[in-house]
Amino acid sequence: MKRFWKEAAAVPQDGDWGVTLDGRPVRTPARAPLRVESRALADALAAEWTAQGEDIDPASMPLTGLANAALDLAAPDPAAFARPIAAYAQSDLFCYRDDRDSALQAEQAAAWNPLLAWAETRHGVEFALAQGVLPIDQPAATVAALERAVHALDPFRLAALAPIVTIGGSLVGGLALIDRAFDAHALWQAVCLDELYQERRWGADSEAQKARARREADWHHAARFLDLL
Repeated sequence: MKRFWKEAAAVPQDGDWGVTLDGRPVRTPARAPLRVESRALADALAAEWTAQGEDIDPASMPLTGLANAALDLAAPDPAAFARPIAAYAQSDLFCYRDDRDSALQAEQAAAWNPLLAWAETRHGVEFALAQGVLPIDQPAATVAALERAVHALDPFRLAALAPIVTIGGSLVGGLALIDRAFDAHALWQAVCLDELYQERRWGADSEAQKARARREADWHHAARFLDLL
């Protein structure tokens, strides 16, 4: 698709903020008005449209993509959209520890225990920890509390939480990011801990590094989206 506008701008629209292209309002792929509550987010969306070249590249507009997902996918049925995200309450990455390498176990404990402790205090839960990769059951009350926390989120936060949780494998990490309880960079290092540890021990693989860089970019775009809400 070719660029057809000269100027993109954030404009007030019915109490929210929208984006216009030469004065015409932008719509989502499902034809909903592209509206957000935050002026900061609307400015960032407009900046993505402004930065387009002669050919429109949707991959270069991650914030617009997340806003589209919020409006077209999450908003029509938030409960259905939230359900697969909430399911990570049963298999959070931070609850699974290495069963052979004591050095890795120590790094996992140092990075992950404070996050689990935060979630226990914040949501009134407790976690079961596993040694190895065989699945274990989390307490039913823990699963229920974390599911409630997810289902309480608005469509925009759900849209950002989805890639954060699926990329990182941790619902606890995603909820901590939404609450701004931990730094986004530190949380990314936590969800990549095992991979980074193996890389330090056995050496880097260029293709694995490229794949992680792509995941990291997507993860941080979602984190920025949350900051702008």
